[in-house]
Amino acid sequence: MKKAGIIMIIGSLLLLGLFKFPLWNIMLGAPQYPDPLGMNIYIEGIQGVQEFDIQNIDGLNHYIGMKTIPKVEDMWEFEVFPIVIGIMVALGVIIGLLGFFGKVSYKWFLGWFIVMSILGIMGMYDFNQWLIEYGTDLDPKAIMKLLNLDGTPMTYKPPLLGYQKMLNFDVDSWPGVGAYMIFFGMMLTVVAFFVGKKEYKKA
Repeated sequence: MKKAGIIMIIGSLLLLGLFKFPLWNIMLGAPQYPDPLGMNIYIEGIQGVQEFDIQNIDGLNHYIGMKTIPKVEDMWEFEVFPIVIGIMVALGVIIGLLGFFGKVSYKWFLGWFIVMSILGIMGMYDFNQWLIEYGTDLDPKAIMKLLNLDGTPMTYKPPLLGYQKMLNFDVDSWPGVGAYMIFFGMMLTVVAFFVGKKEYKKA
């Protein structure tokens, strides 16, 4: 299964892109901000798209009682996620090498994909839970307290995926380059499974 093993190794290594490129991007545009504010979410922390974006977003959030953008030490995810990705890359490469030398079944490629898919779903769930807490756990002593039409306090949860109008801001939340690298890498491991299956039948 030489060809399948090589594809598996390449697919796994693509996950290393997460250490360089953002996993997610959230942009906030408004008339008073000709250049939208934005933040790139990496597996190791959150950075502003421009130099002062995080500072400006925190300033806006202060008025409506939202918390500041978390730093690396504020979230356990920024410590755990890099370790998890590193382990999955190493496992994928090892499985690919073993497949290359015919030491494991092609089914291991699919097993890696399933585990990575489960981890991805768990990661997205955790990310959404953070967005909910970030947008709803407001300071009762906030300078501005806005209410919905029914009298309930207004919340400011950014969308997990897509566009949302929030006050006078246009909020866009989309996958970053790192997320596309994960997707493409995982798809390659599925390709490796089918190529390995074909090679096995020929053998």
